[in-house]
Amino acid sequence: MLRQFYRDRRGTAAVEFAFVAPIMLLMYFGTAELTQGMMASRRASHVASTVGDLVTQAAYLSQADIDDIFSVGNAIMKPFPTGTLSIRFSSIKSDSVGSLSIACTKHSGSYSDLTSTAGVPNGLLTTNDSIILAEASYTYTSPLQKIIPKPVVFTSSYYLKPRKSAEVVCLP
Repeated sequence: MLRQFYRDRRGTAAVEFAFVAPIMLLMYFGTAELTQGMMASRRASHVASTVGDLVTQAAYLSQADIDDIFSVGNAIMKPFPTGTLSIRFSSIKSDSVGSLSIACTKHSGSYSDLTSTAGVPNGLLTTNDSIILAEASYTYTSPLQKIIPKPVVFTSSYYLKPRKSAEVVCLP
């Protein structure tokens, strides 16, 4: 009887499936969770580049124009929630001796106004030149929180030259 029990293979597949199924499910949901995180990162980067691109296309920006640009940034993040999306752009200019100053800065979300030009790479601006710094920050919280248990902050910055004028001016 013991020999017959040893040779019986009818439940082998069920036992193998019971060992393998949890690992396969974990890999499947982990891959889905990581993919969602990567998509959120790419969209945050796309928000910064698009906001910078839209700002550089104008010589003057009114508050209505700025609100529209920030709305575009929020639309790019969909279907991700935009409550943790922060967007900022700043017009940085160089004077005749190469000293940098901030002409205007506008933000949406938890970003505050830019107060320092310390982050601008050396040699990026020549004398009497201007550049737009566009930044986006997004805090991604995974819906499953198994592979990515804590919120992850994705940030992106782009430096772009104004296209239609020497400097982008923010109107009051």
